[in-house]
Amino acid sequence: MSIETIVIPCREDNYGYILRDAATGVVAVVDAPEATPLIAALEERGWGLDLILLTHHHHDHIDGVEALRSRFGAKVFGAAADAHRLPPLDRELAEGDEVAVGESAGRVIDVSGHTVGHVAYLFDGSAFTADSLMALGCGRVFEGTHLMMWESLSKFLGLPPETLIYSGHNYGAANGRFALSIEPENDALRHRIERISEADAAGKPICPTTLAEELATNPFLRAREPGVKAAVGLDGADDAGVFAEIRRRKDRF
Repeated sequence: MSIETIVIPCREDNYGYILRDAATGVVAVVDAPEATPLIAALEERGWGLDLILLTHHHHDHIDGVEALRSRFGAKVFGAAADAHRLPPLDRELAEGDEVAVGESAGRVIDVSGHTVGHVAYLFDGSAFTADSLMALGCGRVFEGTHLMMWESLSKFLGLPPETLIYSGHNYGAANGRFALSIEPENDALRHRIERISEADAAGKPICPTTLAEELATNPFLRAREPGVKAAVGLDGADDAGVFAEIRRRKDRF
């Protein structure tokens, strides 16, 4: 089983992802922030489009769906819990469902918090996390609760550290500045911020990252760490409570 993933910058700071199964040539996209760059990338390679996998209903993740569906005849999959706010779905998904891109099997997990009904897609070695787990951050908690968001992020913690994380936006520079306010002495964080700055200057995507990088530098995943708990004045507090404090601080940052 082998799947190729191409990062497509969209809008001002979104990413869409093209997935192609090597064995069968089946092609999917994860989220469709806008149609034009995705269509250009597909046509440049002479590829069609079979599936559109949606993570959540926010317009900057679905605006390109109808143009892509019309042009390629792609089927659209998304969460059953979010179906009333998504474009019409050909298949409604729930946690634990399997999604096949050719011979490559993906698994759906519910990562509600940023929105209720947000899902992520786990393929072998890759996690398409959209606005749940982000590069050096996580999505603002718009609809769920802080506990819900922490429980969703915790689902990623058991994945292999080499798992590639494909998130929905490039907020890396801003997230890095906030992360330094929590852990100013974190050398891994400082080095990562330098790499993000270099990628931005070169016009290169900052995704994918690895789960190992996030565990070493992302303050939201590091809510479990005693040093982070101490940094926000919550020594000995439960992980979810520390996460909530960090998220509230980011909201005000």
